[in-house]
Amino acid sequence: MRHYIPIQKVEGRASRQAHADLPEGTYEREMGKEGFFGPAAHLYHANPPTAWTGWEGPLKPRAFDLTKIDKPAAGPWDAVTFLHNAHCKMRYWRTEGAMDHLVRNADGDELIFVHAGAGELFCDFGHLAVAAGDYIVLPRGTMWRMEADGPMQALLIEATNSTYMLPDKGLVGPHAIFDPAMLDTPSLDAAFDAQRQGPEAGVEWRVKIRRRGEISTVTYPFNPLDAVGWKGDLVPVRINVKDIRPLLSDRYHLPPSAHTTFLANRFVVCTFAPRPFESDPGALKVPFFHSNDDYDEVLFYHAGDFFSRDNIDAGMVTFHPCGFTHGPHPKALKNAFTQKKAATDEYAVMVDTRDPLEVGDLPAGVENEAYHRSWAAKPGDEQAEAAE
Repeated sequence: MRHYIPIQKVEGRASRQAHADLPEGTYEREMGKEGFFGPAAHLYHANPPTAWTGWEGPLKPRAFDLTKIDKPAAGPWDAVTFLHNAHCKMRYWRTEGAMDHLVRNADGDELIFVHAGAGELFCDFGHLAVAAGDYIVLPRGTMWRMEADGPMQALLIEATNSTYMLPDKGLVGPHAIFDPAMLDTPSLDAAFDAQRQGPEAGVEWRVKIRRRGEISTVTYPFNPLDAVGWKGDLVPVRINVKDIRPLLSDRYHLPPSAHTTFLANRFVVCTFAPRPFESDPGALKVPFFHSNDDYDEVLFYHAGDFFSRDNIDAGMVTFHPCGFTHGPHPKALKNAFTQKKAATDEYAVMVDTRDPLEVGDLPAGVENEAYHRSWAAKPGDEQAEAAE
């Protein structure tokens, strides 16, 4: 049971409805607890809360261009870790062709998000065809390998010592956002049968097991992906972002938590998918400024036009540690109540972690060191906006 000081009060000029009908000339900032699930205050400022002109110290918004991690990795354990803590590890895996070994994660569940490319995944439970936009949840201990049809890029999110679950969808019911019947599972099909190799083939197979960050290799005189059947309620699942139907509200800009796709013990994974903009003239049509002081926020940009961010392209990541206010860039803020298009056109994966994240050892050039200055209005922005 959660306890906090229950009080509702209005002081000065304020809107009675969050994210709508802001007092003229004000900018709303939400100061919240528990990642949009807990108590919150809405403060109305005379100036944008992100209109800073200087920044010193280690706490700051950061951005990474993961497409600049251009070296293929033989397997997921060789992928670059870009953010991590004791409960969540995020890696970016660029691969091609068929893995020459199997892997097993003994540290936690693995979530693979295929950013680009396609291929075939083989695991203890059978075969799955995978393509760009697929989420694949692999339970801890699953043995697997990937055969990419060509170059492939994937975001890997490990739930260390935890289990991926579906969120409680509350009043909208279990079939909202996506019906669990949309989750695909592996099949013991012809493709799986074709990859079998018994001892008579004379081929050794290696399984690289990761435990506590260290790799152990087990060698078999046959392919250990040789199941002839399985049963139970523990199984890898797959769903594509195009099968996700985001919750909509014409009169209210929903918080990111409304788009939760999977959750683990200490973090959530949300999916931003195309949806109509809010139609009510008084409703915000961009993400509201917020001080999310209990969670670190990570956004991986998959595809489309990222309407709340400037100069962000597919394959990039923004990282907003908790402790400061963040929100839309200045150009997006000008469209806070009037959008030029009827709907958003973006796919993005958001990871909110309850524990602070550390930045991994990244190759030179991956981080945009000037990202924290991108909220400052640039000379000529207003003229460019007027010309569009």
